[in-house]
Amino acid sequence: MIHILRETEDFLVCYKDENLDFHNSAESPGFFTLLKEQFPQDTLYPVHRLDKPTSGLILAARSREAAVGLGELLSTSRIEKYYLALSDKKPKKKQGWVIGDMERSRRGQWILTRGRDNPARSYFFCRILEPGLRLFIIRIYTGKTHQIRVAMKSLGSPVLGDPVYYGSGPVQDRMYLHSWKLKFTWKDELYDLVCLPRSGRLFPEDLGAFLEDPSCPFFP
Repeated sequence: MIHILRETEDFLVCYKDENLDFHNSAESPGFFTLLKEQFPQDTLYPVHRLDKPTSGLILAARSREAAVGLGELLSTSRIEKYYLALSDKKPKKKQGWVIGDMERSRRGQWILTRGRDNPARSYFFCRILEPGLRLFIIRIYTGKTHQIRVAMKSLGSPVLGDPVYYGSGPVQDRMYLHSWKLKFTWKDELYDLVCLPRSGRLFPEDLGAFLEDPSCPFFP
C-alpha cells in the first residue's frame, strides 16, 4: 500500500519507497499503478516522478484541471523541491550552484557539460555528519533526468549506493537520495510538506533535529 501524507480534493501527497519503479516493470506493478488501485474512484495524473532507487515525496493530481495547474507551478519553479543525499566523498565546493546542459553518455549515464542552452539548475549545501559521511541538501530548479545524481557526480561526491554513477565501492542497503520537501501555494493555501526517509541505515536517527536547526541553510 502506498503511504499517503496529505489528501486534498485536488491532489495526493504520497511517499514512494526506494527501489520501486514509478511505472510497471516486467516483474511487478509500479508506484503509479499501485496508487491508482488504491484510489479506484479517481482519475489520477502524475505531476512529477522519481527514479526507481529514490525515495520520498511525490504529487499526484486528482483531476485534469489540477494536473494542468500543478504542472504549470512545477515548470515555473513555483513548487520548491528539496532533496537529501549522502556521500562519503568530499565535494569540490561546500555549497553553491551546479548548472549545465546534460547530455547522454555511455551505459545509460548522463553527464553535465558547460553548455547553457537548456541547463539543469541545482543549488546545494553540504554538512559533515561524521568523519567520512556528508549530508547534501539540494534544491532543484529544473527537472532533468538523473539531475541530482549527475550534479553530485560532477562535484566529485556521487550519491552513496548509486548503481549508475558511484562506481565501485562498498555495497549499500539503498541509494541515499530522498525527496524530502515540497513547498508551494495552491488556491491561496501554502503547503509546506516534509517527510524524512523511512529506511537507510546510514541516515542518522537525529536527522530531523539536524534539519530543523536554525543554522541550516537558506536557499536562493
